Amino acid sequence: MDLQTWTWILVGITFALYIGIAIYSRAGSTKEFYVAGGSVSPLANGLATAADWMSAASFISMAGIISFNGYDGSVYLMGWTGGYVLLALLLAPYLRKFGKFTVPDFIGDRYYSNVARSVAVVCALLVSFTYVAGQMRGVGLVFSRFLEVDINTGVIIGMIIVLFYAVLGGMKGITYTQVAQYCVLIFAFMVPAIFISIQMTGNPIPQLGFGGVDADGIYLLDKLDGLHRELGFAEYTSGSKSTLDVFFITAALMAGTAGLPHVIVRFFTVKKVSDARKSAGWALLFIAILFTTAPAIAVFARTNMIETVSNKDYDKLPEWFGNWEETGLISFNDKNKDGKVQYLADKSKNELTIDRDIMVLANPEIARLPNWVIALVAAGGLAAALSTAAGLLLVISASVSHDLIKKMIKPDISEKGELVAARLSAIAAVCVAGYFGINPPDFVAATVALAFGLAAASFFPAIILGIFHKKMNKEGAIAGMIVGILLMLFYMLKFKFDWFGGGTKEDWWLGISPEGFGTMAMIANFVVSIIISKFTPDPPEEVQEIVENIRIPSGVGEAVSH
Repeated sequence: MDLQTWTWILVGITFALYIGIAIYSRAGSTKEFYVAGGSVSPLANGLATAADWMSAASFISMAGIISFNGYDGSVYLMGWTGGYVLLALLLAPYLRKFGKFTVPDFIGDRYYSNVARSVAVVCALLVSFTYVAGQMRGVGLVFSRFLEVDINTGVIIGMIIVLFYAVLGGMKGITYTQVAQYCVLIFAFMVPAIFISIQMTGNPIPQLGFGGVDADGIYLLDKLDGLHRELGFAEYTSGSKSTLDVFFITAALMAGTAGLPHVIVRFFTVKKVSDARKSAGWALLFIAILFTTAPAIAVFARTNMIETVSNKDYDKLPEWFGNWEETGLISFNDKNKDGKVQYLADKSKNELTIDRDIMVLANPEIARLPNWVIALVAAGGLAAALSTAAGLLLVISASVSHDLIKKMIKPDISEKGELVAARLSAIAAVCVAGYFGINPPDFVAATVALAFGLAAASFFPAIILGIFHKKMNKEGAIAGMIVGILLMLFYMLKFKFDWFGGGTKEDWWLGISPEGFGTMAMIANFVVSIIISKFTPDPPEEVQEIVENIRIPSGVGEAVSH
């Protein structure tokens, strides 16, 4: 069978599975819509959390970044993995014991203020919309190549699918859909990796294969370093980023992960605090499978891509190049008119433009794997993007219906009315997400990295201080969140979108990139919060007692709700 037939079959089967699960497990109450009724098992929640957390950035773009940036791309591996550990150990059990549906709900109650809740809602919407833009862009990429539609049409198809199961099933439908999506995405990620590892090094374990030797007895990484030197690029295994920027990006990704509202809400879907801890452990195991494989895929794809394209006659390039060239995501401009592809670090002489987001998706084609494997990767990419997009849309709809309407605008709204509001909010959110997917600010992983920066700058200090500093008051938390988010937004808009007169890399403050500036904004949040709290009244006694209570280990078997 040809590739397109295989793709339609596999994508069709997986989409039918997701929709079937959503119909079977549709939400009938607000508790089922927001937190799946609080009845998900630790294993299922671990699978769903892994799918929710491993977005299009993890599946499609992370290996692409490592493939192009080499050592410098490792900050994404360290930051995202370390951040999940931080979330699982430091925050999740305490938030679960507090017993609130959403992060703005926690902040509103912990800081006894609807102003704090409003600020948290705005922050949740900013983080979620920035993050979801990357997912919809990923959906568009997959559709544009494998189903031969343009990226914009692909985004619209993805919107319709997500809308169906997110609006109908709520968190209950999304949870069980995400279990299926994890199985699809991890199978799709590992199968080509194993194939190519055997092909290039004879080792079926990709994690060992990329440190192994090829048929000529040369270490694969040494070979890639040599290819990079020949083309004028920095050695693959050496870094060009400053140590300070590496530290700041890693810290921003870690703190951002720990402050992501769509991941935090997953820990409210289990029955007990102990189940939250268990599901965190399961999720870490499932995440590690993909994250330890990504560097191997990056090396395989980069080596194969250079060897099949660089210095080759354009009219004799392999079929994969023509396939991707039609999408506009890879292009050749014969500057010296010799008919050969010059892929060089020198931009004035380089004739090849490659969108780094294609590397994982094109990898099986470059390696000439069977059509069913290539189609499987397409289905996996869609599963990764759609699972995260659904979780984010639920956060957006919950922020509007539960935190804004139920808690502030219309407290006497009926449960049925709140459910309708949640579904209408999800529909509006999908439309906005689609717009950002069609007009993304950057490639997938960079867009997502900015969302982590926003989460680190706004939520992380408020949550940490809310759990571990009982004297932290509403004035400090509100001031800190506002300063943090505004600082991050200013830097992001100035250096990513050329607002406020724009700015170049040379203008970065202390040499810190926009992806790493979330750490600086987070530090500012902490400092402002603590200073303001010292000069304003302490929180009420009952709030301080709640903070003491959520840190008490005794009786952790049951969630305590206030």
